[in-house]
Amino acid sequence: MRLLCLPVCPPINYVTFFFFLKSLTELEVLCTHLYIGTDLTQRIEAEKALLELIDSPECLSKCQLLLEQGTTSYAQLLAATCLSKLVSRVSPLSVEQRIHIRNYILNYVASQPKLAPFVIQALIQVIAKITKLGWCEVQKDQFVFREIIADVKKFLQGTLEHCIIGVIILSELTQEMNLVDYSRPSAKHRKIATSFRDTSLKDILVLACSLLKEVLAKPLNLQDECQQNLVMQVLKLVLNCLNFDFIGSSADESADDLCTVQIPTSWRPIFLEPETLDLFFNLYHTLPPLLSQLALSCLVQFASTRRSLFSSPERAKYLGNLIKGVKRILENPQGLSDPGNYHEFCRFLARLKTNYQLGELVMVTEYPEVIRLIANFTITSLQHWEFAPNSVHYLLTLWQRMVASVPFVKSTEPHLLDTYALEITKAFITSRLESVAIVVRDHLDDPLDDTTTVFQQLEQLCTVSRCEYEKTCTLLVQLFDQNAQNYQKLLHSASGITMDMAIQEGRLAWLVYLVGTVVGGRLTYTSTDEHDAMDGELSCRVFQLISLMDTGLPQCSNEKIELAILWFLDQFRKTYVGDQLQRTSKVGFTTRDFRKCCWR
Repeated sequence: MRLLCLPVCPPINYVTFFFFLKSLTELEVLCTHLYIGTDLTQRIEAEKALLELIDSPECLSKCQLLLEQGTTSYAQLLAATCLSKLVSRVSPLSVEQRIHIRNYILNYVASQPKLAPFVIQALIQVIAKITKLGWCEVQKDQFVFREIIADVKKFLQGTLEHCIIGVIILSELTQEMNLVDYSRPSAKHRKIATSFRDTSLKDILVLACSLLKEVLAKPLNLQDECQQNLVMQVLKLVLNCLNFDFIGSSADESADDLCTVQIPTSWRPIFLEPETLDLFFNLYHTLPPLLSQLALSCLVQFASTRRSLFSSPERAKYLGNLIKGVKRILENPQGLSDPGNYHEFCRFLARLKTNYQLGELVMVTEYPEVIRLIANFTITSLQHWEFAPNSVHYLLTLWQRMVASVPFVKSTEPHLLDTYALEITKAFITSRLESVAIVVRDHLDDPLDDTTTVFQQLEQLCTVSRCEYEKTCTLLVQLFDQNAQNYQKLLHSASGITMDMAIQEGRLAWLVYLVGTVVGGRLTYTSTDEHDAMDGELSCRVFQLISLMDTGLPQCSNEKIELAILWFLDQFRKTYVGDQLQRTSKVGFTTRDFRKCCWR
């Protein structure tokens, strides 16, 4: 009995089958060379044969032969690859041929749900491409290729394996509809994507969420790979729905600042239900790390939902539910020991501040407790300097934007950033200085060698470090004087270049970078003469270090310190030097003044 009530594709004529028997053997050899062969010449020949097969009038029948009579998964994969290229050609097959291929594949995967996963994936991609390219085509007053949604629901009523296949079909279809094919007119792609968004995408998201609710309602056997696979595929489906390019912006996914999700207004009821967010927070706490990471990825998108989707009271309530979820995660941080969960949670925190104003955050009842938990989480992350620098980027982004927002907060509620920003600055400074000895003694990769990451982190820290600047400056002066004195003693000792010298040079390099950072973070509208005097105190120490190193050349030469000094000079020049500089500070220089100082 067939699972799907679809038109049955004509079977192979078995008189012809014997004619193809030799061809089948040759095709399977071709598959072996193409996918697992080690001989480059044979692989090139196999690729040429594949192109010839696609252009052959017998392509469809040979693909059907490979699917039904092939003895290896690679034979089935070759058939799927050929079909994918065939239906993607600029000159399309007829409507009848594409319907025939779609129905054949649907029946094929329904009758053989235990195919190799990569074969199922490849065949479903063919269905997705056929559906996308034919989405707006009409036959007998019907959009014949839009019936795929109804067909998938029949899969969801079958066995667990069939249910997984149905979810994968929807996921691949959503992803394909979002994918821009630059070989075709962009206007046509946008028309198809918009129609899919308006007619089907919301229903797919609702269906996926209902499946996840069913998962949580029943006892989940985490040892059952099939059940785990179903949950994984459903979460990927939700993520594909939330990642959809709703307004045709084609934003670069690598640019994480472009992170507002333009959810359609018709989706408001889904987002206004508190159960929606609760569902994904509960999934995070219930599922193993591989799956809970996907739940957090979905929550990142929920946190990025455009502000205009809600009225002001609705937005405050939605933000309150997000903050409650953050508090729950930080109070039970076991899951954050997984690198994937940790990274997604850091992204989630950064997105909260990107999408919501500090004035809105401080009005949330749980804000004082949550900001304390986030600060402790950040400090712990900074102390483990060797772990996940890409994730720390998002934490520093959060604090940078929080502190930058302080002058614009009108709420009377305390933001508490003056306390926590100082603690975070201290944690960054002390952890980087402490890392030097470990790097030198254990011969580890030096974070200072990755100047791209160092510069990025310092640029983020510069805003945070100017909050409670007096205390930050006092700490840096104390550390700089102590390490400069130790360095000078080592220079005058007879031991030459030692491990202690390497450690001291690394610490001084970090301190010079940090001085340049805090000096470069000066803002005209928030700085005072006292702050400028502190900048002078710190800058004076760097110039004294330059003088000390000049007197001790060549043995004092150290590339890391010299690069740090160049960074400092660049930051100092931007802040206090320039012909166009308005003398808003007693420390202000013109370029001519600066040159005179240097010549002296």
